Amino acid sequence: MSLSHLALLRQALADLRNGTLSVSAFSATARAQDDLLRALPPAFAPVWHQLLDRLESSALFSEESCSFSHGELLDSLSLWLDKAALRLAPAA
Repeated sequence: MSLSHLALLRQALADLRNGTLSVSAFSATARAQDDLLRALPPAFAPVWHQLLDRLESSALFSEESCSFSHGELLDSLSLWLDKAALRLAPAA
């Protein structure tokens, strides 16, 4: 089940990147993944929420006025999803 949550988030992130999903819609989807966060080690949740907080804050400003790159932030979300997938993958 948690892997399906990851797939949903990956698709939502792709939609955010290509402009077919707003930051607020992505954030709502991302923040609704409590089951996924419970399935991961506790350290994952604060990092996820910090990234979402930064994403929501960045939506209030233009790229030039942000202290961080929107693209780098999306890359960080993608990296978090990759690390979560590794933690959830069955041991081989």
